[in-house]
Order: sequence, then C-alpha cells, then structure tokens
Amino acid sequence: MSLVRTTGLDALRELEAQYIMGTYARQPVALVRGEGVRVWDSEGNELLDMVGGIAVNVLGHAPAAVRAALERQASLLLHVSNLYYSEPMVDAARRLVGTAFPARVFFCNSGAEANEGAIKIARKWGQRHRDGAFRIVCVENAFHGRTLATVAATGNPRYMAPFEPMPEGFVHVGFDDPDAVAAAVDERTVAVMLEPVQGETGINLVRDETMRALRRLCDERGLLLILDEVQSGMGRTGRWWAHQHAGITPDVMTTAKGLGGGVPIGAILAAPRADVLEPGDHGCTFGGNPLATAVAAEVLRAIDEQGLVGHAARVGDHLQSRLRDLGDPVVAVRGRGLMVAAELGAEIAPQVVRAGLRTGVIVNAIGQRTLRLVPPLVLTEPEADEAVRRLGEAIRLATAEAPR
Repeated sequence: MSLVRTTGLDALRELEAQYIMGTYARQPVALVRGEGVRVWDSEGNELLDMVGGIAVNVLGHAPAAVRAALERQASLLLHVSNLYYSEPMVDAARRLVGTAFPARVFFCNSGAEANEGAIKIARKWGQRHRDGAFRIVCVENAFHGRTLATVAATGNPRYMAPFEPMPEGFVHVGFDDPDAVAAAVDERTVAVMLEPVQGETGINLVRDETMRALRRLCDERGLLLILDEVQSGMGRTGRWWAHQHAGITPDVMTTAKGLGGGVPIGAILAAPRADVLEPGDHGCTFGGNPLATAVAAEVLRAIDEQGLVGHAARVGDHLQSRLRDLGDPVVAVRGRGLMVAAELGAEIAPQVVRAGLRTGVIVNAIGQRTLRLVPPLVLTEPEADEAVRRLGEAIRLATAEAPR
C-alpha cells in the first residue's frame, strides 16, 4: 500500500517538506496509478494526463511493452559496468540509429547529461578541426538542462543567477533567425545548438526553412549542427525526429524523455563527422545499462510496430482543431503532432491547471498565458475530445474565479 493511501495528501506534504529538498512547486494532488492516458490520484479521482510526465510516457502509463521488458531483463541482468559488452545496449543503439541517421550512440541517464556530452563533443571537435574553437551559438528562450554547462547554454538569467559564474563559451541570438546566427559566428565558434521545437518556453517551432538555412551555414562555415530533440523526438511531432520535417540531418543529436517510456535514459547520436570521443574522454556509470537499454529497445520497437509516429500526426491535428474550437479565451493554438500549446488571451494559465485537477484533466502552464499539452502518443481521438471538453470546463472555472 502506498504512503499516500495510508497517510493522506496533507500528511504526505508534511513528510515531503521534512525529507525532500524544496526544488519543485507541486500541484496539490498525489498520483498513485496510471493506465494508458489516464491516471488516478490518492482520492480515487480519474484524470486524463495530457502532459505524460512532460513528454516522457510515450506509450502511456503502465504499458505492457515496458512492463514486459522490465520483468524480462530484471530476471537476467540489471546492471553491469561499461567495461563489458552488453547485448541490450547494442540492440537499443541499432534501433535508435535506424530511426535517425548514420551515427554512433553514447547512452546516459537524462537529457541534461546528453546535452552536456554534446557540448564536450563540440569542444573536442573544435580542438581537432577549428584550431581550438569552443564557442557555441545558442538560441534565446531555449532549455537544454540543469547542469552548469547546459544552464549556460540555456541562457535564462533566472536559472543562471543563483549559480554564477557560468561556464564560458555560449552566445545567444534571437529565435528563428538564421541571419542572427550567421552574424554571431566567428573564428572562435565551433557549433550551433538549438531545439527544433522549443518545449519549455511554450512549443515554439523553428521554421523548416530556418533549419535548412542553419544546415547550409554550418556546412559553409565548417561548424557542427547540434540538435536537442530531448522533448521533440521519439515520434512526438509526427516524424521520428522534428528535424526530419525539414529534410536535414544534424551532426549531433540528443534525446531522452520518451526514449525509455518512463525509465530514465538519454542518448547522444554523433554522425561520422562528429564522432570524436575516444576511450577515457567521457563516461557514465549507469548509462546504457542492460535494464534501461532493454526498455528503450522495446519502446522503439513498440512505436514502430504500433504506427505511433503517423498516429501522433493524425491525432495531433485533431487535438489542435478541437482546441481551436474552444474559442475565447484560447486565442491561438500551435504545435506539431502531439506537441501542442494553447495561448490564452488572459493571464489565467496556472489557474486553469489547478481547475483541471477538479475537472479531470492534467495540463501544464508555461507562464501566465500558455498551456502545454504533450500527451502519450497512444492518445486516441475520443480521448482527445474528452480531454478538450474537460479543459474547456477548467477554463470556464478559472475565468469565473479570476479577479476582476
């Protein structure tokens, strides 16, 4: 029996305050069980989860494929160090590369670790090929992680200020502006790094023509193109990887979140041009262990066999259409596939999130006016309809309760 069911939410909150660092502003609900797109809280209330662990639970909650992979691999071998060969690691890497581009893979535990490793790849590549160049051109309003280097790459003063001084080597330019990127490149520049779709700042899509322009720029100026697909990958946008909409290939790509379907894992893919790491350059104790990679291989297989990439495109279009039908105060809907934002005309997004817990839908607020929806890829059109209906109720409640 869970602690929540034994002690209740209020007691759980008191115990957490005593034993857990206060780094999160949690919603007033304890989730105890999930199945598919639905979760249940400690009071037995059912909710449609349109956040999916922030783009993590691509196969939904408690998917049979993940459970079977966990049980099977746990009975064989949980963990061995990277000093030995491991079949699940090779299987996961082979399947992952098959969805993307010719590359070799480094496994780690999270998106931040993957981006940290990509930065190290760029720096070593700069030593080899650009006379020690090390600066990376990044984009404003990005999010690349919470390590010191990835916070510096993110460039958000709110995340940086408590931990300064930041590592040097990052310059930031305006969003979706290839001319600004070109102007920022100099002899110290080694790479351009960006998310094809910015997730943490409200589902902002880089135009396909911008992606192609950046690929040309990197080719012409002898730079690496690093794409952070931690949130936009694994079929979420209706292609395996968001950059595939533009018909380009990066030199380095990072992924995590949905790769493990709920089990922590991250990965870096380096094309032959950028594949410079050698024994001793980088490492990760748990990265690529048999349990995590067995699950990742099964998640990749399940997405492919269930046709969830195309499914995400179709249901995503349907979801966006239904969100637009809500009308005022929804003033804009944007996204690709099942990576969607609803922009509100009033500063009530956090209130809508809290009201959604009453109406039975989980969404995420990005600031005061933006709602983010990144549900499991197994979401059906009827479930999308029901989620939008519940969201509409939450919006009406939040609007009625807002100060006037």
